[in-house]
Amino acid sequence: MQRIEYTPQIAELLGRIRRRPPASWPWRPGEEVPEWLPVKQSWGWLFAPDGRVLTLVNPKDGIVSLPGGSLEAEDHGDPAAALAREAAEEAQAVIGPAHYLGYLYDRIGSANGGHECARVRMAAPLRAVGPSRPDPASGRHYRRLLVAPGLAVELLGWGTPGLRQARAAVQCATGLLGVPELANEVIEELPEAGCQVFPG
Repeated sequence: MQRIEYTPQIAELLGRIRRRPPASWPWRPGEEVPEWLPVKQSWGWLFAPDGRVLTLVNPKDGIVSLPGGSLEAEDHGDPAAALAREAAEEAQAVIGPAHYLGYLYDRIGSANGGHECARVRMAAPLRAVGPSRPDPASGRHYRRLLVAPGLAVELLGWGTPGLRQARAAVQCATGLLGVPELANEVIEELPEAGCQVFPG
C-alpha cells in the first residue's frame, strides 16, 4: 500500500478536521434536474492534471468542503456560472468548462427555505489559483489542498454516497479531461501566492 505523503504543516491541519454529520440526500447521477425542482446550489470536483481535486479547509473550525455554493441572481440560473463564481470567491480559483454530473435531491429544503430543491454536482479542470485571501461573502480564509478524490470523500465525511459522487466525477474527468483514473496520493497545499495548475 502506497504511503500518503504530506508536510508537518498539513499534518497539523488534518489533525483539526471536523466532519459534518452526513446528509441523507439521494444522489441522482446523470439525471437532469426536473423542471419543477429549483436548483439552489452548485458544487464542483475541480481536477488537477494528476487526478487530485481541490478541497477547502476552514482552519478555524476544521470543516472541509468542495468549492461551490448557492446560486445568486448574477448566475442567471446557471449552475456552471455559480460554480465558477464561488470557486473564485472561496479559493481564488480559475476553472475550465464545468461538466454536469448529477444532483442531490434535498427533500427537506434546508437551502430553499424549507422547500425541496436540487444541489448540483459538476466536474471541471482547475486551471489556476490566485493569491490566497478571505471569501468576500463569508470572511472565511480557506487553506487549499489538492487530494485524491477518495481521500476528499473521507475528509468531507460523505461515506458511501460520497464515493458514488467521486466515481462519477473521476469517470467524467478521465474521459473529458484526460486525468489518470488513479490519482496522485500526495496531499499538497497550494501556495499562498497562487500558481498555475491545469494548462490549457
